[in-house]
Amino acid sequence: MSEVYAARRARLRERCQAGGSPTALVTRPANVRYLAGAAPRGAVLLLGRSEDVLLCGAPPSGEIGEGRPDDAVRVQVLPRPGGDPAVAAADLVTALGAESLAVEEHHLTMARCRAIRSVAPRLRLADLGGAVEQLRVIKDEEEVSCLRIGAEIADQALGELLESILVGRTERHLALELERRLVDHGADGPAFPTSVAAGPNSGRPGHRPTDRRVEEGDFLSVCLGATYRGYRCEIGRTFVIGTSPADWQIELYDLVFAAQRAGREALAPGAAYRAVDRAARQVLDSAGYGESLPVMMGHGVGLEIDEDPQLAPAAMGKLDACVPVTVEPGVHLPGRGGVRIDDTLVVRPEADGGPELLTITTKELLAL
Repeated sequence: MSEVYAARRARLRERCQAGGSPTALVTRPANVRYLAGAAPRGAVLLLGRSEDVLLCGAPPSGEIGEGRPDDAVRVQVLPRPGGDPAVAAADLVTALGAESLAVEEHHLTMARCRAIRSVAPRLRLADLGGAVEQLRVIKDEEEVSCLRIGAEIADQALGELLESILVGRTERHLALELERRLVDHGADGPAFPTSVAAGPNSGRPGHRPTDRRVEEGDFLSVCLGATYRGYRCEIGRTFVIGTSPADWQIELYDLVFAAQRAGREALAPGAAYRAVDRAARQVLDSAGYGESLPVMMGHGVGLEIDEDPQLAPAAMGKLDACVPVTVEPGVHLPGRGGVRIDDTLVVRPEADGGPELLTITTKELLAL
């Protein structure tokens, strides 16, 4: 992987030099990991003229969750505990004679910027903008492989839960069990807090698990994800508990399923972000649910669970091949229940079989 990280840093260095800053300070943790292979807590990456330095407050632990630093990056541990690696990086780059430094203004706080200026008052700070995030959008096959394994783990954890007795158990207990199963099957941990919503709670978007117990006739909506070697995937499914679905449950489920299928089928290199959103949204809008729909029908995934691109009505841009995204339409009826179907896919050209579905748990409306 060392050559992969080196190539990423070289692409970023080219952008920086084109903008007049031969050095750059990367502080956003996901960006640090993308470029250096590891992101110990609080670490920053300094891209210098002759070498790249990972500055840390403490030695990297080597844990899978934080990654392992690329051998070509020099690791420098601050001599004093409690120091700010970003300030130390500015001091270092000034000592090397640099006149300008590109920084991630969208991540640095004003307090850190003031601290940097206090140790390097003559150093010109330029905005790196979202340059690293833009590099991260298209994934290489190693990154896709990590997402694929994470999806397999999430599928396995969900499948095992569905084979157990659910009636009488609380949302909170089911969420904790799912997260335990993720780790048991090799995940670094959950990709985000697991959501389990039963009965009327499934009608609340963004519901956090409570002590409500699962009852017969409930819609049970589950959304979980696994992190594997830093990469995060997502899956969401909705089921009916203990009995045959009611007519309204079948109708609502079929509608969301049709919207989700339309969104998946719209994924192709060159497709506009907003066209994918529109494909799913118009199915639900035409059925009269336009006012209560989510702000977007999907988003990119990778080292973060919510990253570019955003599949939203006003989103600008077009999809490329090897971009992993979610397609996750839902309809939530307050006080009654709701349906959400969520998959992680990788955009592929038609010649390669079209979008690759990573999360393969059945989307049939099961009565558990």
